Amino acid sequence: MLRITDEITIADWELTESFSRSSGPGGQNVNKVETAVELRFEAERSPHLPEPVKKRLKRLAGRRWTNDGAIVIRAEETRSQARNRELARERLTELIRAALVAPKRRIATRPTLGSQRRRLQAKTARGQVKTLRGKVEED
Repeated sequence: MLRITDEITIADWELTESFSRSSGPGGQNVNKVETAVELRFEAERSPHLPEPVKKRLKRLAGRRWTNDGAIVIRAEETRSQARNRELARERLTELIRAALVAPKRRIATRPTLGSQRRRLQAKTARGQVKTLRGKVEED
């Protein structure tokens, strides 16, 4: 069981872990031991997450979201399988916590009169600089 917040916990049946050999240098340890962890969370079918959270989670997950509605997180940073499991679970927890925060609605505001005037003055000054760069007329 994975605890996200006080109200939300993820059941064990929603998480699937598979292990494989890590890539990169490491000698005999890499060649023998399956330390890389691929954590799969069935987010679409999860009864513990509300629908708006699932939508935000899908947007935040990006490429990690599969077509069948699961999130796949791969961890292979350390030599220890147990530590990689912890890292993958921490990443999933952080991702879900980020999806729990609803974005603030933007309130449209109008620019102030002073800022409009300053902007137009700057545009006029810039235009004058550019006209002065033109050819000089000889009298």
